Amino acid sequence: MSTNAADPLVALGGLPGVPDAVDSVRKAVDRVYGHRVMRRRSNEIASEAALRGARGSAALSGADWALEEVRRRTDFGSEPEARTVGAALRLGAEAGQLLSIWRQSPLRVLARLHLVAAADAGDAVGRPRQSGEAVAEPLIELSLPDADEVAGRLEGLSRLIIAGSSAPALVTAAIVHGELLALRPFTSYNGLVARTAERIVLIGSGLDPKAVCPAEVGHAELGRAAYAAALDGYASGTPQGVAAWIAHCGMAVELGVRESTAVCEALQRGAA
Repeated sequence: MSTNAADPLVALGGLPGVPDAVDSVRKAVDRVYGHRVMRRRSNEIASEAALRGARGSAALSGADWALEEVRRRTDFGSEPEARTVGAALRLGAEAGQLLSIWRQSPLRVLARLHLVAAADAGDAVGRPRQSGEAVAEPLIELSLPDADEVAGRLEGLSRLIIAGSSAPALVTAAIVHGELLALRPFTSYNGLVARTAERIVLIGSGLDPKAVCPAEVGHAELGRAAYAAALDGYASGTPQGVAAWIAHCGMAVELGVRESTAVCEALQRGAA
């Protein structure tokens, strides 16, 4: 992530193709918020979106379970895939509790997210990894920045968030997501944490205040290969690569909107 503009996020929002992605996402979100069922049953839709988002995020981290299995399962501590799904569910529940803290102390929120995901008291939990510590992150094959670079870039990301930006929410969410995935600042669960941070930005920005547009669903639907390829573009630092990543995140939000629209339609048919 690099630009010489005073507000780098605003500058990124002007990259070719990004304004169209922003506009398309805004229109899609407006449509689902205008659905007649949303006006009466938004809490139900938000709960379902959180469940489906957790399932999608876990799938991208290697635990691709059917939605009904996630819904009925109660034991999430028995084996690695179950722990991944459990971590995704806990993060989905935690995200809404951290909105007020995010703009003042994003690093504190990231530490909390990792603590919630890891659900143990190990020495590496809830803090950026140190030199020599290994990272367990399935499916992400980018070269791993060293601990000093991680610390510096996390601090830069934190300053951007605290300073605020007039950039569209999609741009900010995509950059937070991409930067955390590229850095992999924790020894585990970086993908889950990055996607939850994206969710926090989308909700807290006002784009999706009722948390009914689960981008994680869309990321999973677009597939692991497309996700990894788009992330490679982001990590390249080229304008084209960063723009392609933002557009990919926009498509993911739109697919999340489609998922919640389908939930609205199902609820409406049930009430008919």
